[in-house]
Amino acid sequence: MPDPALLALLAFFAIGTYFQTVTGFGLGMIVMGAASGFDLAPLPVVAAVVSLMALTNSAVALPGKLHLIDWPAARAVLLGVIPAIVVGVLLLDYLSVVAATGLKLLLGAVITYSGVVFALRPTQLPERSPNRSFFASGLLAGLFGGLFGMAGPPVIFHFYRQPMALPAVRSMLLLVFTFTSATRTVFVGAQGGLTAEVWLLTAFAVFLVAGAAFAGRRFPPPVAPSTLRRIAFSVLILIGLSLMASALGALQ
Repeated sequence: MPDPALLALLAFFAIGTYFQTVTGFGLGMIVMGAASGFDLAPLPVVAAVVSLMALTNSAVALPGKLHLIDWPAARAVLLGVIPAIVVGVLLLDYLSVVAATGLKLLLGAVITYSGVVFALRPTQLPERSPNRSFFASGLLAGLFGGLFGMAGPPVIFHFYRQPMALPAVRSMLLLVFTFTSATRTVFVGAQGGLTAEVWLLTAFAVFLVAGAAFAGRRFPPPVAPSTLRRIAFSVLILIGLSLMASALGALQ
């Protein structure tokens, strides 16, 4: 009889992949949150598989969409992410537990406030932001990714505010997360973290994830762009609240 925990984890991989395909983000947040909350599998193993599955998702979802990407903006984000991830990891070694937790609480509060404001009024900026703002969002994403393992919110927030069509936003986010997932996979592999357990779980999940990505690409939810933006910002609110709860729990 199949392991119920494995079946549940695979179901969350499918849900997360579909959501990421239609919004550009969510796979890691959904799967890691479920794996942690329900104790479905060791988190280092799940994190390694999430990175590999993100690459699979992008391989299915991105072909034919690359022409939608604002390449100057995407390059600016990636140029910010690379050095900031290293700085975030190094900074974590020097910060005290209380200081790091305080930063995490502040990050959660800012994300929650921003998500509430734009979920209520999911309006776009009147003009595309300059490339330096994309670089700044990449710096913040890399810094938060290095410190807390959560690089997504700054770029999600910035991209979804741009006067761009949603397919372009989704494609840009998928490209950014493809890059960060590939970087993380190489780093984990160099440390010997791509174990037999990782590859076995990947083998179970890969076709399911590819199918969910195909379904998200061919059968997106029939909702208006403003509704999809509200959904995206509502997920950011949940992320922010979870960060705040985690930080407050660590301070007690």
